[in-house]
Amino acid sequence: MKNSYLYFMTSAIAICLSLNNAIARNDKKLTAEEKGVAVINRATSEAHVDFLACDELEGREAGVRGGKTAGNYIVSILKQIGLKPLYEDFYQPFEAYRVERQKKGRLQVHPDSIAIIKKGVHQKYCMRNVLAKIEGKSKDEIVIVGAHYDHIGFDPTLEGDKIYNGADDNASGVSAVLQIAKAFIATGEQPERTVIFALWDGEEKGLLGSKSFALTYPDLDKVKGYLNFDMIGRNNDENKPKGVVFFYTESAPAFGKWLKKDIEKYNLQLEPDYRPWDRPVGGSDNSTFALKNIPIMWYHTNGHPDYHMPSDESDKINWEKLVDITKASFLGMWKMANEKF
Repeated sequence: MKNSYLYFMTSAIAICLSLNNAIARNDKKLTAEEKGVAVINRATSEAHVDFLACDELEGREAGVRGGKTAGNYIVSILKQIGLKPLYEDFYQPFEAYRVERQKKGRLQVHPDSIAIIKKGVHQKYCMRNVLAKIEGKSKDEIVIVGAHYDHIGFDPTLEGDKIYNGADDNASGVSAVLQIAKAFIATGEQPERTVIFALWDGEEKGLLGSKSFALTYPDLDKVKGYLNFDMIGRNNDENKPKGVVFFYTESAPAFGKWLKKDIEKYNLQLEPDYRPWDRPVGGSDNSTFALKNIPIMWYHTNGHPDYHMPSDESDKINWEKLVDITKASFLGMWKMANEKF
């Protein structure tokens, strides 16, 4: 039943992708960014979130079966969209180590820390980032859009619901990255800068996937901007269903200006809380890049009572908000990939 469900989901999304891309290609009156916006829709958001947050994935814990199945699903979608892998294939495997559980210590991916940990009894985790790209006209400038796809798994000792499904955290963000990838292809144009689409593993265990990437990616000095998603599908205040926090690097004021103009132009039902920050660090993968002085955009709809609880289910997602944040993010990412800032 699980395999047939995965086949059904990926087949349905493939049909949706084909229809939406055909519409965008056939409308010659649309600009490139308008073609991209046109293919972002609620049905695709629901398909991605519903699958990634289903019970069969057991909370998508990094390094175990549910998390690996989530990664396989993401790769299947990227292939359907028509993206190329960043490396030889879409996976970037990495290892994380920690001292045995009776001692205090965090999982580490830095080689120096790993060498020390390996001298004693230790734990080892095997994880995988998923990385794709669209090559730009310039080989010397790169931008990245990313979201973590892991969550915190399940707890067999819980009474009642035992699965931390992570619909908002962060299936919502993964759905946005996948729709933005589809939108870039739908524009029919090659961007000026190369765009990397990154789905990080191990974020919930200490931003491990993005840290591993930053340690090993040979062209990090060419990265000019990073857009991050982490929890973009809920309402922190039910009286403010259009609310979204938009963190961005203060030295890149164009990021805030772009969003304001795009909300007005495309009638997006969003009321952002603009928060310029000299270095937008925090509890998500944007920190990895902000600490490297890479300009950041970061969308977040704030915490809610279901955060890191089994009740973070897809039926609580504000789909209209998720779609409009995805559209706004594509527009910002399109400009990040093509304009000076």
